[in-house]
Amino acid sequence: MSVFNFKKLLKKKDTIQLIDGLASAMGIELCITDTAGTVIYGADSHNRHGLAVRANDLSVGCVYGEDSGKTAAITSLLNHLVWCELEKKALAAETLDKYNEITMLYDFVEKVNTLSVKEIANFLIKHVLNQIKADHVSVILKSKKTGRLEIIADNDTIGKIKTALIPASGIVETVMQSGKAEIINNNLPGPGCTVQISSLLCAAMKANDENLGVVIAGTKEPYNYCADDLKFFCTLVSLAAFAIDNARLYESLKEAFIKTVQALAETIEKRDPYTGGHTKRVMTYSIAIAETLGISSKDKERLELASVLHDIGKIGVSDSVLRKTSKLTDEEFEEIKKHPASGQEILSYIEQLKDIIPGIKSHHERFDGGGYPEGLKGSEIDLIARIIAVADSFDAMTSDRPYRKGLSFDVALTELRKCAGTQFDAEVVEAFFAAWNDNKIKPENSGDIN
Repeated sequence: MSVFNFKKLLKKKDTIQLIDGLASAMGIELCITDTAGTVIYGADSHNRHGLAVRANDLSVGCVYGEDSGKTAAITSLLNHLVWCELEKKALAAETLDKYNEITMLYDFVEKVNTLSVKEIANFLIKHVLNQIKADHVSVILKSKKTGRLEIIADNDTIGKIKTALIPASGIVETVMQSGKAEIINNNLPGPGCTVQISSLLCAAMKANDENLGVVIAGTKEPYNYCADDLKFFCTLVSLAAFAIDNARLYESLKEAFIKTVQALAETIEKRDPYTGGHTKRVMTYSIAIAETLGISSKDKERLELASVLHDIGKIGVSDSVLRKTSKLTDEEFEEIKKHPASGQEILSYIEQLKDIIPGIKSHHERFDGGGYPEGLKGSEIDLIARIIAVADSFDAMTSDRPYRKGLSFDVALTELRKCAGTQFDAEVVEAFFAAWNDNKIKPENSGDIN
């Protein structure tokens, strides 16, 4: 099969005009054929002593003419045209490759900066496998707690990766120490190695002058990695390293923020000595429901914060009402009912907490529209609030108060089922029951429920 479409070149209008003009000026008749002898220009010639037109040292056609000198000139011109076409195609292919590479890297950066550390590592592995010849890829990070190198993600079993890749000539330690990427071709298996890794790439994950870890990619079959492979591999690893560094910082700040929020919630809870542990239980129940429902990670984060702070509005409730040991009067209950709106007002001044306001403001709304403070119904109520409503109500029913004994779990569960579709979102109630049966929120000495 020809490496070049000579016929296509000869069919171009400007090529035909050029050959016609030269043949006319030279006063010769030409016959140009492909490698099979099929005429693609001029009339068939009985003179079969032609000159070959070549592309990359392969014949793609032949030029026949009565005057050998003039025929040679035309052949030389065609050889040049073929070379120009090949150069244009090579340049176009290289440009397309670079465009695809840049587009892929741009997309990589766009997506990777919104992921967690574990997600970034898996995302990197996926792109390495798609872009570079590799059978095994492993992301190894230095633990901030222990200082040890730990494999946090790979595309194979961890055991195989450890025996097949990490011992290879101490490359992990070498790259980690120097920060310089390495290529090893024709690698020999280490002691006890269960997988033959013929060749591998190893690059340091470096961000802000710190080596966070290394990434290794390897092949089982013989393969010679080149400088271009290593360059592209290092580009991906470098982008992932900065994303991981940012993700770690974000996760650290987030952890500190959540601890601060929890401390605030506990401070508020201490004002009411009869609700000890209420906040923690509501959060636990809420997260269990959310995991059963399969809500997004973003909504799960909102839920975690909202469930912790759902009663923050009680800061504005007087101690005489909050600590009252007897049943509340109608007026006192009206004061208690203001706490969701008060919570909204308090959190409206904190930009980072504005997303959780709907969950806090609406956790006392009823699914049938009979709740407060706005009388919302159905899907008008934020899903986060609908989840907290079930978790909060169950804990309230089963907790002791000075003026009443907490309900038994069986009675409280029956009440939840009874109020599904009216006070509570039936789907959320079903998720609560499913989480209960999966032991996610199962108290002691209680059986399965249906």
